[in-house]
Amino acid sequence: MPQYVIERDIPGVGDMTDAQAREAVLRSMEVLEDLGDEIRWVRSFVVDNKIYCIYFAPDETLIRAHAERMGLPVDRISRVKQLLDPSATPDPGALDVSRTG
Repeated sequence: MPQYVIERDIPGVGDMTDAQAREAVLRSMEVLEDLGDEIRWVRSFVVDNKIYCIYFAPDETLIRAHAERMGLPVDRISRVKQLLDPSATPDPGALDVSRTG
């Protein structure tokens, strides 16, 4: 299934409390469950004024539906073309280069 990186501009998001973060995660999981098993949230990276999210989905439609139900912006959706992961190989001189769907 294709993997996507979603960029969300949310001023001040890096200052949210642990309680706010937990509430957001629980709400997101509820919405994802309602959307079905064709969309999967892998993880999100919160920085000062943005959130970068990693999702698996057949296309952008479910990603946008999730954002709409959550009331979150979607500033950019990029389909992952290739994954570079140095932790996936025991040989530090080798690089795991994987093509994604």
